[in-house]
Amino acid sequence: MPHTAQPSLSFDALVEAIKNLDLSQKGKLFEILDDLLFDAEQTAQGDPRILAEIEDARQAYEPGDYRTIQAVWSHSLE
Repeated sequence: MPHTAQPSLSFDALVEAIKNLDLSQKGKLFEILDDLLFDAEQTAQGDPRILAEIEDARQAYEPGDYRTIQAVWSHSLE
């Protein structure tokens, strides 16, 4: 979808409008958003900034420069 619309609604108003949709309309909206998110994720995969962040994470992970969620939780309980 090459056309980009500038919403005249606030985000909160948009959320309220979505809440008032019937089930079939929500399903259609879900399909549209799912397609848009998929396209954005595909585009982001070639983004040099995203690739750099992934590489940074890989480099930190390899030598063990990370903490598991279990370690974080156990430390916070102490």
